[in-house]
Amino acid sequence: MDWSMADIPHQRGRIVLITGGSGGIGLETARALAARGAHTVLACRDVRRGRAAADALDGRADVVRLDLASLDSVRQAADEVRRRYGRLDVLVNNAGVMFPPRPYTEDGFEAHFGVNHLGHFALTGLLLDLMRQVPGSRVVTVASLAHRIAPGGFDADGARSGDGRRSVAAYGRSKLANLMFSRELQRRLADEGAGTVSVAAHPGLSATGLWHGDAPALLRPVSRIALRALARPQGRAAEPVLRAATDHRVPGGAYLGPGRLFETRGAPVPVGSGRNARSVREQRRLWELSEELTGVRYGRPSRGEREGRAAAGAGRDGGPSGGALPRHRPRGAA
Repeated sequence: MDWSMADIPHQRGRIVLITGGSGGIGLETARALAARGAHTVLACRDVRRGRAAADALDGRADVVRLDLASLDSVRQAADEVRRRYGRLDVLVNNAGVMFPPRPYTEDGFEAHFGVNHLGHFALTGLLLDLMRQVPGSRVVTVASLAHRIAPGGFDADGARSGDGRRSVAAYGRSKLANLMFSRELQRRLADEGAGTVSVAAHPGLSATGLWHGDAPALLRPVSRIALRALARPQGRAAEPVLRAATDHRVPGGAYLGPGRLFETRGAPVPVGSGRNARSVREQRRLWELSEELTGVRYGRPSRGEREGRAAAGAGRDGGPSGGALPRHRPRGAA
């Protein structure tokens, strides 16, 4: 089904938190949603940069300090959000690192896995109670085409090892974890009858700040050529994320990306994923490992809350229908 930015409905009255919202795809997402009336919250490590970005947005925009490389910072950010807002309509897990200068997080995890996956896993778990009873609420997790190059299987030793500055595989594994997390989260939300759905999206190939990190020397010429040939403007790259966040025809568990030229061009559509991303067993194993490593365990709502949601289910405003959009299958996709 065709979709464009013009299809984004008004967002007045909605509160949207975007990690990494001070630049790149996160800022483009915030800009589009703020222009349609959303109250945007930019969660970012550099507060000064975040405030400059917020001041440039239309409408109301706030800033929360969040360093995903520190679980203490994640908890502090979640506490601040809980104090300031009574609910969240959309959480966009967007921030990420690629070839970071520091190979490990503050908590000793390999940087890609620790920032891109574990930080978002913890943040989502700490904020989910603000979303469960909000009709039409969504958790959008930004994955990547790079998930296809990642080997499957996660363990505690692997989470704390590896050269985070120069490993393409480490980045791919973190993006695989993002996609697996999004799918397992959806399964759990559906099981409890929550009013929230989990959706994943990838931007295709975009010349964002991720490419300006400490990339391996041998990769730099290749990345420059690829970006010149295939990368698209950040505003276009944000479209799959925006559709995932605002189009309630997109059901929980969906994965969106550009529909043409090996998922690097075109309007956002449901796309396929690599084999490792589809294993329910591995999704559950990753979830258990993530709870162990972060100390964040997703509590289930009480029986009374579940029954109240079931009674109100017929009156949900704009909630997903539960149907599936036709999935785009690019040549060679799984």
